[in-house]
Amino acid sequence: MKKYDTIFLDRDGTLNPDPGYINDLNHFKLFPFTLDALKKMSKVCNRFCIVTNQSGIGRGKIKQEKLDEIHDYIRSEFEKHHIRLLDIYVCPDHPDHATTDRKPETGMFEDAARNYNIDLNRSLMIGDAGSDIEAGAKLKMDTMLVLTGKGSETLQNLDNVKPSIVVENLLAGAELIAS
Repeated sequence: MKKYDTIFLDRDGTLNPDPGYINDLNHFKLFPFTLDALKKMSKVCNRFCIVTNQSGIGRGKIKQEKLDEIHDYIRSEFEKHHIRLLDIYVCPDHPDHATTDRKPETGMFEDAARNYNIDLNRSLMIGDAGSDIEAGAKLKMDTMLVLTGKGSETLQNLDNVKPSIVVENLLAGAELIAS
């Protein structure tokens, strides 16, 4: 069983269904297996960090206060289930005006590493999009592609970088790395 310094998690499609631009807490729900998966993963790493592109902000489809409500809910769920969430990093950039924070760039990860003394080379990135896998690979992290969300489509279209692990969903990934 490999121990990780920190497990980085994408949000939409990884922790929760991704219907596109979730702009209200009433439209947000975690996958039924998400919290069980994170509890299992806590055996190999007790530090989690969410890194999420939220271009709905930059596109004017999501209001910042609504996004904050969703993230407050996520924080409370982690806390209620005794799962250590270091932070949630959000890149609100419109893709046409992206900064180095927008995945597949690595700015959010580097900020987290500075803020929480994270060894990125001993960390894991889990996501459903090519940008998640590419960002993790740029930082020499292990990467896990979940086939929920855009994962199945992503698997068919990954050209320049391959994930370390491919799993059906977050729970299957937790069972694999915690065994």
